[in-house]
Amino acid sequence: MERDNRLNVIKLTDATYLRTLENAIQFGTPVLLENIGEELDPVLEPVLQKLTFRQQVSLHVFIKRICIINSGLFVYFIDGVLRPTKLLHTFVIVYVALLSFSGWVI
Repeated sequence: MERDNRLNVIKLTDATYLRTLENAIQFGTPVLLENIGEELDPVLEPVLQKLTFRQQVSLHVFIKRICIINSGLFVYFIDGVLRPTKLLHTFVIVYVALLSFSGWVI
């Protein structure tokens, strides 16, 4: 589905994941963040909260003190595997819609 839109697949361990995320926000390409753990990088908070602001005609978002023009077409997917006994950090649960395919109730 998103392959036609040049889906970017990144991990938090990638050296250039922030740069890839910034480019995706600016150019409107989808991003898949793979293999998350129980906590996410706090730098991602403005993206998850959709903290955009309008400056003149365009939307902007701040990521790590860098102002990025938001194209409005940006889509963000997060993928991870957790054991049923583990819970996601509250920071993640508040901003993300969760789907569980394991049969466990979240």
